[in-house]
Amino acid sequence: MDTDEIIELEKKYIMQTYSRQPIVLSHGKGARVWDIDGKEYIDCFAGVAVNSIGHAHPKVAVAICHQAQKLIHCSNIYYNKEQVELARLLTSISPHDRVFFANSGAEANEGAIKLARKYTGKGEIIAAENSFHGRTLATVTATGQDKYKEPFKPLPPGFKHVPYGDIQAMAEAITDDTAAILLEPIQGEGGVVVPPEGYLEDVQALARENDILFILDEVQTGFGRTGALFASELFGVQPDITTVAKAMGGGYPIGAVLANEDVASAFEPGDHGSTFGGNPLGCAAAIAAIEVIVGENLAENAKKLGEYFKGRLEDLMGKYDIIEDVRGYGLMLGVELGIKCDKIVDEARKMGVLINCTADKVIRLVPPLVIKKDEIDKVIEVLDNIFASI
Repeated sequence: MDTDEIIELEKKYIMQTYSRQPIVLSHGKGARVWDIDGKEYIDCFAGVAVNSIGHAHPKVAVAICHQAQKLIHCSNIYYNKEQVELARLLTSISPHDRVFFANSGAEANEGAIKLARKYTGKGEIIAAENSFHGRTLATVTATGQDKYKEPFKPLPPGFKHVPYGDIQAMAEAITDDTAAILLEPIQGEGGVVVPPEGYLEDVQALARENDILFILDEVQTGFGRTGALFASELFGVQPDITTVAKAMGGGYPIGAVLANEDVASAFEPGDHGSTFGGNPLGCAAAIAAIEVIVGENLAENAKKLGEYFKGRLEDLMGKYDIIEDVRGYGLMLGVELGIKCDKIVDEARKMGVLINCTADKVIRLVPPLVIKKDEIDKVIEVLDNIFASI
């Protein structure tokens, strides 16, 4: 099948929930991908910050192949070695003691919400405006963007939203029924919005003062993306619960709820579960991916190359009035424009660079953490040419 045939068949057989780019990807290596017509692209989207160790990393490929020949899935009614090994690895690199395995970031956030309510015996979750926490009914309700919620009302009760970065509004929102505060350390889907200095520390202090839980959604920021293994390290906080997914499996779908011992102990047999969560294949992939991230020091690489990338983008901002802001940490960068950026995404694709437009006017750049400096230079060259033509 060629590209046109595949696109037509997708329209015929698949529910139309995605606005897709008109290319069919075939394979990838490192920070590059190729479509079925043989065209090469530098991937600065990485499957929405998933492919952090690059495409088709040999260590993950070998781990998946090896595990698939032994045991792909078994029920959580039984023990499996890979699940225990991954849990031990996650607790060794994070500020947490226990793990619940899921299959995605939305499921991880669902689990965190349930855990917070079970632990506190309270029902209210405070989240931020402009946030994004998933597309299940509970997580889309926790999301602070009406466009994702309007078609699905009535929504579950128990969620309220305050402006991101406004500690006074957060304090005023707390009631006797507040179970937890749920925040992204950097708002990804909302436009790579970074917190004001000291904000997350103030939120943590507020949570401690009011005896409520502090949950960090690190689905997009986790595993080296921001230049630290977890963004909580970057901002000097220690949440009670952290949710992770995306980069965790090296491309294989897996997520997790990480929690401190006393909080985690609220879950008892039957309180929560997942048929596929923590399956041996996903855990083997995640172990290999995390070992690459840690062993190859990709967080430090993200910090170093992120500073270089950000500097080059700031040079463009000095050159073009259309660029209003450049922000972010590590290799999670946002370029805010004075116009909508969807057409820029199209032009970049035609010139061999895959980028993403979020929040209408923000170019989100979340490339694999293994991207090279010359590949960053090529991305800058493409963006420079596009901005010059506008």
